[in-house]
Amino acid sequence: MQFCVCCLAQVQEKIILLNEGLWQADNGRMTYFEDGAIVSNQWFRDKNGYKLGDTPNDIIQVNDNLIAVAINWSNIVQFMKPDGTAVAATEDVPNNRKLCTDGKYVYVTSYGHECGTTEGTKTFTKGFVAKIDITNYKVVAATEVGYEPEGIALYKGHLFVANTGGYAAQETDHEYETTVSIVNAETMLVEKTIDTHVPNLFGKMSQSGQYLLINSSGDYYEQPPAGMVFDCEKALMGGNDCFIKFDIPVTYNCTTRDGKFLAVGSSFSYITGQYEFYRLTITPKEYMDSNGQSGMEQSLPGTLAADFESMGQPYGIYVNPYTGYIYGTDASSFESMGYLYQWSPEGVLQGKHKVYVNPGHFLALPPDGQHYSSVEAIQEFNGSKVQNSYYDIQGRRITPPFKKGQLYKIHN
Repeated sequence: MQFCVCCLAQVQEKIILLNEGLWQADNGRMTYFEDGAIVSNQWFRDKNGYKLGDTPNDIIQVNDNLIAVAINWSNIVQFMKPDGTAVAATEDVPNNRKLCTDGKYVYVTSYGHECGTTEGTKTFTKGFVAKIDITNYKVVAATEVGYEPEGIALYKGHLFVANTGGYAAQETDHEYETTVSIVNAETMLVEKTIDTHVPNLFGKMSQSGQYLLINSSGDYYEQPPAGMVFDCEKALMGGNDCFIKFDIPVTYNCTTRDGKFLAVGSSFSYITGQYEFYRLTITPKEYMDSNGQSGMEQSLPGTLAADFESMGQPYGIYVNPYTGYIYGTDASSFESMGYLYQWSPEGVLQGKHKVYVNPGHFLALPPDGQHYSSVEAIQEFNGSKVQNSYYDIQGRRITPPFKKGQLYKIHN
């Protein structure tokens, strides 16, 4: 029997998209996209008969049978099967942010100061990382890191946590953070803290083997946003040269099947009142080995750059690790229906689909007949208008920082 290769590639596309909705409106939704079409823009509710929750902001696959979703303002980590069926919800990690997993435990960062664990309630001055046992969905340990921790990644049994200090704009007891905390995932003890001297390490970070891509939002005034390639191996070995900072934000970023980073950077200044957007492709090993002299291009594949430039508000970028198809989202006005874009691996636009409000977080499911192992394993194999509806860094509604209809600038 012969198969059409192009058709086979098309039916391999299974994407779960988290739509944040509006903060405090309890209208987060889950879109399910398959075979070039939207199956549902309220998939979780279709499957379970109740809402997903308020402001979902991360999603990961734990193993073949389990997915975890961080739902920030509902203060839960929702667990579900790959078919959308809810399994359990952990309610002991308030103000949760980003997730990672080793297949046995789920690790989640939190801006909160209190966490319920199997050993009793833990209280913290700063933020923390919680460890959830997927056999019973209980928090078995939690440890303090920096203020308002964001992105988290696992490498060689260690958690790498980017601390943002994002509440520094509203609170007076601390400044923006500039550190990456390294936590032993087994003992949940902080073994090392790396000071990058780069403030406000905000957002989800991408991982390519030993390398991380970390975004800095700056302070929105005098300190401009930036990006950073971080070498986990060098950090564990004690090297002081474990990261290289560059003066371009990487707000929305992802990893390709061949281990490169793609990024769309967004910066906003209260001084100029304007947004500026950037686009990058980074080969992390080459970039680190050359001390930042090569391995970075201010470009994206195919028509991605032009298509992102046409968006009202770029809000996410993602590569399906199984097939190489590329996805991006447009949040438009932040208050109306957004859009999901799909490109071929070469960057040829395949379609634009209406989704829900503030779409920004993706997960690709394994194609039929395949099993999930890990994104790194997949890469190794393949490498061969309502007022106050805009968000500040904490997900709080704020008055729009720019005028309606104001254009942003794309940097070439």
